Amino acid sequence: MSILVDDDTRVVVQGITGGEGNFHAEQMIEYGTNVVAGAVPGKGGQEAAGVPVYDTVEEAAIEEDADASVIFVPPAFAGDAIFEALDAPLDLAVAITEGVPTQDMAKVNKRLSEVDTRLIGPNCPGIITPGEAKLGILPGNIFSEGKVGLVSRSGTLTYQVVDSLTQRGIGQSTAVGIGGDPIIGTSFVDALELFEQDPETAAVVMCGEIGGEDEEQAAAYIAENMETPVAGFIAGRTAPPGKRMGHAGAIVSGSGTGTAESKIDALNDAGVPVGDTPEEVADNVESFL
Repeated sequence: MSILVDDDTRVVVQGITGGEGNFHAEQMIEYGTNVVAGAVPGKGGQEAAGVPVYDTVEEAAIEEDADASVIFVPPAFAGDAIFEALDAPLDLAVAITEGVPTQDMAKVNKRLSEVDTRLIGPNCPGIITPGEAKLGILPGNIFSEGKVGLVSRSGTLTYQVVDSLTQRGIGQSTAVGIGGDPIIGTSFVDALELFEQDPETAAVVMCGEIGGEDEEQAAAYIAENMETPVAGFIAGRTAPPGKRMGHAGAIVSGSGTGTAESKIDALNDAGVPVGDTPEEVADNVESFL
């Protein structure tokens, strides 16, 4: 099984007529994703990546029975694009865009509490259920079908860990890149809950990084609610306090929270082994299976 996406997911690509939107729509289709339409204001009636383009997400959802979207829209307009997906409404929206203004995401976050749509991202690589569907920019060739779920704040780290798993013949059920911005739609806890409910996910990998307290919150959730074993990795151990490292959310305040050490300690206390390298993460996963 899988979480959130499978071969029945019908996808709208918002921003499909742009360079990145068009390129990745074609890549998703080549992978086997059921991309049924694009949505770009003022471009309705055109065709891109072999699918019809509509002026609005709502039109695309109605005409093509779509239930998910991937958003490739410039940062200044990404907030409005997310609102459009929420209002369509769709079951799932995946915002790839990096640099979405925090004030825009604060408004989106409030709206999310009022709707049933799940948002992944922004500033994320997307989500993939190997062999069925990928929504985003994930390199499908490194993933393989299996029973290990993965949730990560870092796209690059996701690829490194997945490659280590795949090289050992350990496949994945679904991999979710939740994004590294301060305000995102889906948290570690949200994803872990979904994996815990999936009977075909036998183990989970959680890849975190410095900054914020999301990993500590996830550790508390794991300790109290999860029977599925979890392996961890925390990036940014050598980052100096107060310096931004890669993601907008990856800033250590110097107060003793949000550090690699505090996150590793919390995960270890929850029974989660934390690897020093992607290879060690694969070792830990292998010991569960």
